[in-house]
Order: sequence, then structure tokens, then C-alpha cells
Amino acid sequence: MKKNDATKGISRRTFIKTAGIAGAAVGASVSMPGFLRKSWAAKDRILIGHPSSLTGPLAGLGEPTEWITKRAVEAINKDGGIFLKEAGKKLPVEIKIVDTQSDPAKSGDVASKLILKDKIDLMLVMYTPDVVNPVTNMCERYEMPCISLGSPAEPWLTGGPYHWSYMAFWSVQSQVQLYVSFWDKIADKTNKVIGAMFPNDPDGKTMPPVFKEKTEAKGYKWIDPGRFPYFMRDFSAMINTFRKDKVEILTASLISPDFTTAWRQCKQMGFTPKLATIGKALLFPSALEALGPDIGHGLTCEVWWSKHHPYKSSLTGEMPKDICADWEKETKRQWTPSIGFKHAGYELVADTLKRAGTLDKEALRQAIEATDLDTIIGHIKFDDRHVCETPLVIGQWVKSDKWPYDLELVYHGQHPEIPTTAELIFPLPA
Repeated sequence: MKKNDATKGISRRTFIKTAGIAGAAVGASVSMPGFLRKSWAAKDRILIGHPSSLTGPLAGLGEPTEWITKRAVEAINKDGGIFLKEAGKKLPVEIKIVDTQSDPAKSGDVASKLILKDKIDLMLVMYTPDVVNPVTNMCERYEMPCISLGSPAEPWLTGGPYHWSYMAFWSVQSQVQLYVSFWDKIADKTNKVIGAMFPNDPDGKTMPPVFKEKTEAKGYKWIDPGRFPYFMRDFSAMINTFRKDKVEILTASLISPDFTTAWRQCKQMGFTPKLATIGKALLFPSALEALGPDIGHGLTCEVWWSKHHPYKSSLTGEMPKDICADWEKETKRQWTPSIGFKHAGYELVADTLKRAGTLDKEALRQAIEATDLDTIIGHIKFDDRHVCETPLVIGQWVKSDKWPYDLELVYHGQHPEIPTTAELIFPLPA
């Protein structure tokens, strides 16, 4: 058996076990491409399936889904939609949003229903391997073209190799490089001891080994108490380990509820590192508000999109600051980084459909593969792994007059085109 074939078989078997999908449901008669084909003449719309985390622990990432979708669909359909050669006319685009409940099994289930029951023409999915990987696995099984965003490359690639699915986001290698170069800027002000908090999920399985290798090569000491389940209530043993080993830099990739629990316990136990750089949990304002009015001040995180980014939408011509201003005006809520990738997803959908000019599945797949587009999240062009790496910088949450906290950009790493907006607050207030 070829290596790629073995990898593909393992990943699919693993996913089927996780999602609890009976083998009978994926029989050969169902997975035949002809089963999914439509009569072009009978079509009156182009249907895009969009699984999204509207509820559950990842709901902050799904918060702008309906708002962005409405704006994007209006822009795509303003002149009648997308011209299809087979239909000889333009057809409007319709998006079917389905809640994944932030759950891997649910994500796979809704993806299969979108493909087999709703007979979508194209899949769009984003945010975290927990949601994205089950959906792209279903797209591979049923030969459905899929545009995905918001899952780090390495955890996503564990579900491959891919033929029908493509990913736009940063890689763990890029994240680690960014974190380490950021920590190096203040290395002379710390003891270079890093404490790690990573759960037993795809990020937690792929990120720590890379962090350990890269940080130790630069003279850091890596303290990692090991993996743990979601919604753990007691982090005291882990915090005591960090105190004993004199950790001065804390890093993690946690869902927001877990970081809220862990950080409050850190404060209660008198453990405040000089710097905390936290992935995933601090991506949206609501997560900072959940911490309380003071203890979020100075926390840093990776930022993959902000209102300060310099890129322009290929769909509407808007800049990030324009969309964020509209969001805040219309919703009365603070902008969130997930707005940008939601919008970019629809840029990629519209661009793919326009260039393909057909709903033939292979033609759509080839159109995704040939993407070469400037978007509101940067330039998108996929490599031979079906991945496009997007820019990543460092931000810091600070107390604000308008909102409880604002996200300022404090380090742009390898992307000087993205401006810094404030000086780093260091060390963290006790």
C-alpha cells in the first residue's frame, strides 16, 4: 500500500469512529458521483453549504456568520448572480447555514446531510480542526468541492491527503516562528522558561512538539504538564508545576471557557507570568469580557485579521476598517477577527464560481485549485498541499474607553505591511 493511501484510510476510519457514522450510510451506491449530479436546466439557484459554529464553545468564531452572509450574498447577487454556461443565464447564490454546535460529530453529520439531502453545489467551512476536519473528510468521501479557512495547516493535513478540499490559514510552523521571534524581543527581561497549556485536541496534539523543538533550540526551557480534556475544572496541579519551575512566559491553545477557568485560578493562586501569549481563546472580545474587568489587561495572542489590516475585498472593495465600522454600527457589538475570514470565504466562493462558469464538480475543484486572488485577508494561492498560508501577527488586549478591551497590534513579524498600533505592555500587571 502506498503511504498516501494508508494515510487516507487511517484518517477516514478514525473520523468515522469519532463521528459515529454507520458504515451502511456511506455505501458505494451513495458515494457514486452520479448520485449527486443535477439537471442544469432545472436549477434556479446555486446552493452553498456552510456548516458554522453558531452555538457551543466556538460560538464566538461563528458570531458574525449571519451578518456577513447577508452582506456577501447581496453583493454576489446584485446583478443577478453567477453566469452558468449550462443554464445559459445567471443564477442567484443561496447559502444554507447549519449549526455544528462546535461539535466534531455534529459537524460531520451536517456536512453529509448538506451533500446528500440538500444536494449543495459547493461547501464552505471554517474555524478550528474540530469543525473543519470532519466536514472536509465528508467532502472527500462524497467528492464535493470544499473551500475551508481557519484551521492551522498541520492539524488539517492530518485528515488528508486531499483532492476536493482546500485550506487558507496559517501553519503551526509559522505560528511558532512568530511566537518565538516575539518572545525573543523581551528575552533579556525573562528567564526564558515557558509553561504550556494544551488540551487533548488536534491543536494540542500537533502544536507542542513543534513549540518544544523550536523554543529549546533558542535556549528556552519548555515546561509541559501534558494534555487534558475540554472543560477541566481544576488547573491547580498544572499551575503549581509552573510556579515550582519558575515559569515567566505562559502559552496555550485553549477554548475560551477553559482559559477563563485556568486564568482565574492562576490569579487566585498568585501566579502571574511576565507574559502570556494565548492562542484560540482570546480571539474575540466576549472572551475577554468573560474574564472580568481587569485580569485580561495585557494578555497577548496571535492575530490573523484585524480592522487595522491593509487588504481590500475583491467582492465589495471594502477595507477591514470599513467592514468593522459597519459591524459595530449595525450590531452595537465590538468587531471580531472572525469577521474577516467569514467575508473572505465568500470572496473565494464568488471567484471560484465565476471562473468555473459551471457547477460541474471537477471544474469547480480545478477553479479552487487555480485561485490567485487578493482578498480582505491577503493574497490567496494554494500550494501542492492544498494550503495557502495567511498572515499572522501578535496583538495585545488592553483596557479601553469605548469597549471593555481593545485589541492592539504590537508585533508584525514577517509582515511589515501590517502596521503595529501600540507598544507592548510588559510585564503583565500582577
